[in-house]
Amino acid sequence: MKLNKEVIRVGQLASDWEEAVKQCGQLLIENGNVEARYVSAMVETVHTLGPYIVIAPGVALPHARPEDGVLQQGISVYILRKPVSFSSDKEAIVFIGLAAQNKVMHLNLMKAVAEVIGDSEQLVQLKKARTVREVQQLFDKESG
Repeated sequence: MKLNKEVIRVGQLASDWEEAVKQCGQLLIENGNVEARYVSAMVETVHTLGPYIVIAPGVALPHARPEDGVLQQGISVYILRKPVSFSSDKEAIVFIGLAAQNKVMHLNLMKAVAEVIGDSEQLVQLKKARTVREVQQLFDKESG
């Protein structure tokens, strides 16, 4: 899956998970993938359901429902310098925002993400990525 540089940030700082989710969502807004209300729904979903978005060690997948303001399918990647905690046993340093217009698109995006984070070596590379190009190469590798 090809990611443009506008949806990737590395070496970022966030005071807590909520700020990281909002910043990750902001990339989707700026890229025309979602409306602002989608980002609010991403945060509210975690408040309601808990930190279920932490899907692998150090990786969170913030998202909301299509009807919460998805305009077009997309992914954003927001990598922190230091992890932020969701709870006593869940933290994340990589935030991958998802915007899908329906269940099929959601599954396709999840598959693309799983191909990167499901490989332990690539997951380590993603967590340590210091440039946008490094992130792009990890995602491009899986589509080729």
